[in-house]
Amino acid sequence: MTELRESPLHSRHDALGATFTPFGAWTMPLKYGNELDEHRAVRASAGLFDLSHMGEIRVSGPDAGAFLDYTLISTLSTIPVGKAKYSMIVGADGGILDDLISYRLADEEYLVVPNAGNTDIVWEKFLERAADFDVELVNESLDTALIAVQGPNAEEIVAALTAVEDVETARSMRYYAADPVTVAGIPALLARTGYTGEDGFELYVPNADAPALWDALLKAGQEFDLLPAGLAARDSLRLEAGMPLYGNELSTEITPVEAGMGMAFKKKVADFVGREPLVGREPGARIVGLVGKGRRAARGGAQVYRGEQLLGQVTSGQPSPSLGYPIALALLAGDIATGTELEVDIRGKRHPFTVVDTPFYQRSKR
Repeated sequence: MTELRESPLHSRHDALGATFTPFGAWTMPLKYGNELDEHRAVRASAGLFDLSHMGEIRVSGPDAGAFLDYTLISTLSTIPVGKAKYSMIVGADGGILDDLISYRLADEEYLVVPNAGNTDIVWEKFLERAADFDVELVNESLDTALIAVQGPNAEEIVAALTAVEDVETARSMRYYAADPVTVAGIPALLARTGYTGEDGFELYVPNADAPALWDALLKAGQEFDLLPAGLAARDSLRLEAGMPLYGNELSTEITPVEAGMGMAFKKKVADFVGREPLVGREPGARIVGLVGKGRRAARGGAQVYRGEQLLGQVTSGQPSPSLGYPIALALLAGDIATGTELEVDIRGKRHPFTVVDTPFYQRSKR
């Protein structure tokens, strides 16, 4: 049995009393106390996450943009320096291999961030697809730590630790943007991105700097009632925000068309891997949001019906801590309109659910 990798912050989590869980090739904090408290802290004030299990691949060279245009379904060569883009990498058959974020750091340099469980396959595909391009690929995944501060008070917490000359950069940073700054005396790539539906930042630093940065953020967040938060809260937060999770909503069994990402390549000029089976394709199924009328939550794998017609199954579902009722994402056949009344089989009994637009939760603008 392969030994699981530990985050460079493992000892910090252990000292905080974290409950650990396997996640891909890693052992990561599931929760520190009550996951509902951690969820609510992010919604009300701030939460601190260790995301060091995520991958980091640096792409540089004269053909960096063209390589990513060919390798991913979106056009990356035209995004401005300092901006980021959400995209997907697919196989030759159009099946989704991963969803990821790419940051443009310079004219000829990008940082691509795949999911933890897919980093190896993404790296393998990058190497395969780089043959005809003048690019340098560096897998920095095991040398890089990633810490996220998410919630309404994230900006105040990060700004309090940011070097004077970088404070305005941090405060004025727009969503899906990134810049190198100094936080708590540590050089970091600061990105205004996240996976919770709240405002927040993600900070990329070398492993050796992660403990000091974690400690500083934890201390600075005390006056804002910041809590460290684990994977359980991260999952409930992303579900409320209607964000897909690879292995649940996304897999090699569906394409970006079913996942609602068809616009990413609809007008794309450059050729890309997977173009032929994707362009012009009509979705046979799509991911939709469901809200329960009762108290029973639908979990992943639960079958969804309209009358006696089986439409598909739930991909993620649980009671929403913020909204107080069951929510779910489901992959359903056909064009199911918002407002459609359906039933979900939960342990042999059908319960009423309604198709709704996502996200289920939207943060208030302050």
